[in-house]
Amino acid sequence: MNAAPALALAVAVVLALLPGSVPLPLSRVLGALAGQASTGDMLIVWQIRLPCTLAAAIVGGALGMSGAALPGLLRNPRAEPGILLVSATAALFATFGLYFGYVTAGPFVLPLAAAAGALLAAIVVALTALRTRSVVTLILIGVGLSSFSAAGMALLMNLAPNPFSLADMVNWMLGTIENGSVDDLVFAAPFLIAGGTILLLARRGLAALALGEEAAEGLGLDLARQRLAVIVGAGLATGGAMALAGAIGFVGIIAPHLVRPLVRYDPSRLLVPSAFLGALILVLADVGVRILPTDAELKLGVVASLIGAPIFVWIAGRRRLA
Repeated sequence: MNAAPALALAVAVVLALLPGSVPLPLSRVLGALAGQASTGDMLIVWQIRLPCTLAAAIVGGALGMSGAALPGLLRNPRAEPGILLVSATAALFATFGLYFGYVTAGPFVLPLAAAAGALLAAIVVALTALRTRSVVTLILIGVGLSSFSAAGMALLMNLAPNPFSLADMVNWMLGTIENGSVDDLVFAAPFLIAGGTILLLARRGLAALALGEEAAEGLGLDLARQRLAVIVGAGLATGGAMALAGAIGFVGIIAPHLVRPLVRYDPSRLLVPSAFLGALILVLADVGVRILPTDAELKLGVVASLIGAPIFVWIAGRRRLA
């Protein structure tokens, strides 16, 4: 099951290096990847397009895996990182940094703010999960705090001191990787690796939870530990993703839903294929950003939503999500 999405992703990554302001034929791209090309081609491929394409793949993979883990934990087919405060708090911290101008202190201030916000949210929700046995209570707390974070972002944007600060906030909220670099990938890597590893280690517990919490406890599953692992793992992965690309929607919802029937609805087998498909979706969205004929370049989050929203409506209509 994992081979087909992995192969499709590898092909998409290579093809994504072709279009741009300076289109390159496949032969020149392959030559640059092999280190046998002109200096200009090497610069375009290795310094500009490949970091952005890898960033799109990594962000999509992190969101896809997080979106695959949370429905199994919360028993809610529409659960994704936003439902547990993670995305909203990461966005609030990033907006806060933009509002007060802290981002001018260095290139890593903005991604660090987003990652810190996601990590704080994961800690808050994890502590809540340890104190309550009710999944409904956990969801309601996440939704309430997410709404508060959204209100905080709206307030900061409403009080933006100048049009430039407001433009920076909007630009980040729309999601973009247009200035992605190898340094950005290195910065986000610890969060993404840690989050993905935790989720993979917790995948067997998700299979037990599919039988219900009482049955899972009867099989020896520690519910508090399972919740803690999934929430922290999803929080770290989502924080790393948002540090790279800003706010990206729908990938964490549609990738798991498209994969789920192919793994016979087994939550323990869902994470890796969802990560591959999420990566593929966002790489294709990044290609769309570069090839759509618009006067101003579209943002990745906008194109991802344009792709994801109709697919989600189609899924909801066919499967009657409750």
